[in-house]
Amino acid sequence: MIARLRWLGARWTSLVPVLAIVLLVLTWGRHLPGVLVGVVTLVLAGAVLAAVHHAEVVAHRVGEPFGSLVLAVAVTIIEVALIVTLMVDSGDKSATLARDTVFAAVMITCNGIVGICLLVASLRHGTARFNPEGTGAALATVATLATLSLVLPTFTTSKPGREFSSVQLTFAAVSSLILYGLFVATQTVRHRDYFLPVTRQGHAITVDDHADAPSARTALISLGLLGLALIGVVGLAKGVSPTIEDGVEAAGLHHAVVGVIIALLVLLPETIAALRAARRDRVQTSLNLALGSAMASIGLTIPAVALASVWLSGPLVLGLDSVHMVLLALTVVVSSLTVVPGRATLLQGGVHLVLFAAYLELAVNP
Repeated sequence: MIARLRWLGARWTSLVPVLAIVLLVLTWGRHLPGVLVGVVTLVLAGAVLAAVHHAEVVAHRVGEPFGSLVLAVAVTIIEVALIVTLMVDSGDKSATLARDTVFAAVMITCNGIVGICLLVASLRHGTARFNPEGTGAALATVATLATLSLVLPTFTTSKPGREFSSVQLTFAAVSSLILYGLFVATQTVRHRDYFLPVTRQGHAITVDDHADAPSARTALISLGLLGLALIGVVGLAKGVSPTIEDGVEAAGLHHAVVGVIIALLVLLPETIAALRAARRDRVQTSLNLALGSAMASIGLTIPAVALASVWLSGPLVLGLDSVHMVLLALTVVVSSLTVVPGRATLLQGGVHLVLFAAYLELAVNP
């Protein structure tokens, strides 16, 4: 019995993704009672931890910045599928769902994940050091994508309200894909060294020496299990979303809070992976994960919802209100000042976390 428990303990990262998929199949499209919601939540948490483990295995095999790109893109692709699915299921409530979820992802990554990683790295190592060239390029791309997709619809006049016309939406979708593609090419091919972790002296770390790299077979198995874990995370999150919606409605909170909660659940794997990198003084990896996730969230979600709007009825509201535009503008300014020196202290981490807390407070109490 003890030997079996030890075997299960060693293999849990392989078993939990499969269990999550089985539970997802059994519960898909069904109303979950309270006890089952608790079980789903526990499996969901296990799937998040398993996803982080397998992402780190793949990242260690392929090296940076490819490793952080794998997790960011994988999570975002499935997140996009979740958004489109919820838009189909939510009816009239889906008008602002894409906007709320994408903006939540931007604030969680650019302020929440960045802030906590800078804080942890500063506490453990004195200062957080990273490459300002690569981080600045990522931030500029995120700011451009967010402005084109979430700010401009508030001021356009072709359609009433905070909506794009069909031509404008097509332009935003194509521009998002082009910018994201250019960034990926820059990150992985032409200027890969800009996105590598740096030493205390500012030199790029080309080899991660904390452990031997896994074999190609192990990395491929982890890649497959990563996909299963992420599908389980997003699918189970969708399964508990009706309970979340009921709780939000019963508490008298704004419906946008649902998008915040779902985004927090979906981004948990990236948050944990980024924190682990920050603890190991690999802050550049943390920033690659955070800003790469924000960029992928916009660059892939906007084209997807633009395509989905062809068959979905009802408006597609993308424009932010004035309060959220102020938060976005302040985030861009503060992030720019954080990135320029190539190093950060407790203060910068605290500023980002205060901005994130302000976003959460205004989401709950607009």
